[in-house]
Amino acid sequence: MSAVLPARPVNDAGPVAIKRRSPVRPYHVIVALLLLVFPFVASDFWIVQIGAQSLILGVIALSLMFLAGYGGMVSLAQMTVAGVAAYMVAIFGVSTTGSGLSWPWWAVIPWAVAIATVYATFVGALSVRTEGIYTIMITLAIGMATFYLAQQNYTVFNGFDGFKGLEPPHLFDVDWRDPLPFYFLSLAVAAVCYFFVLYVSRSTFGLSLQAIRDNARRMRALGYNVTLHRVVAYALAGLIAALGGVLSVWYNGRVSPGSIGITPIINILIIAVMGGMLRPAGPFIGAIVFVLLQTFAIDFIDRERFNTLIGTVFFLVVLFSTDGLLGLWERLRVRLTAPRAGPAAELRDGAEEQR
Repeated sequence: MSAVLPARPVNDAGPVAIKRRSPVRPYHVIVALLLLVFPFVASDFWIVQIGAQSLILGVIALSLMFLAGYGGMVSLAQMTVAGVAAYMVAIFGVSTTGSGLSWPWWAVIPWAVAIATVYATFVGALSVRTEGIYTIMITLAIGMATFYLAQQNYTVFNGFDGFKGLEPPHLFDVDWRDPLPFYFLSLAVAAVCYFFVLYVSRSTFGLSLQAIRDNARRMRALGYNVTLHRVVAYALAGLIAALGGVLSVWYNGRVSPGSIGITPIINILIIAVMGGMLRPAGPFIGAIVFVLLQTFAIDFIDRERFNTLIGTVFFLVVLFSTDGLLGLWERLRVRLTAPRAGPAAELRDGAEEQR
């Protein structure tokens, strides 16, 4: 007697479509409106020194978050990658030192970004076979080797002095050095990088990279090329850091070995960890807090004690949250809404956070 399978229910409305959640959320719209309105109500100082600088540092820290959050690889060479792009802008472009090649901007920017991305890929190829503290140490060693190369080489990198008088190009009859245009240029680059990271994290490559982060041995047994995935991740992170490096050299108007020294390298790590290493918004939040402390802390404490202050803030954030300031906010939000929404909402928020 043959088994009879139960009949599947018939859906008169036709096949059920699977809805894919859009990466754009309501809070994205709110934050976008605030960022667009901000330069029209703030002074030039706040627009450039706070707004633009936070966006630039956030982009560079975002490249570190991409590697660490989705790939489980903490690289201390991301500021160095940004510095390589900045140096290429100075070498290929126009500077007051007169040692640049004076190429047009439309040739300088692609070459600078491409060379910095290749450099990041080289860093990845050397470090992907290591894990944990060894990855941190080898990327730091590569960064410091680049620092000393730039400091001691006068033929290409102009030694300790570096390059000065570097300015963004004049395009569409707009002076991009002015606070308002430069802020919106930084905002546009930051937005592109932010949504690029969101898109990659939801792509097949991004999901595979996160699976490799969780269990590289199992993914290798399933036939995935773990090494190639990690090297490509370094290349994508290098592309993001390179764009931040181009903006940084236009913001500072100069680049020197001090731009890629140990202090900027550690600052990027502090920004990424303090804001949150698990979501793309974290580096930008960390950058805002870092820039505000860097700018206004000297009004209350000696300049020499700034590192003590930032270290204390960093320690407190890490002590109370594994996901930086974003993690603290999520815990506070759940705690405030839990009594009103009940346990079911906590479970739903937890599942939402896991996605």
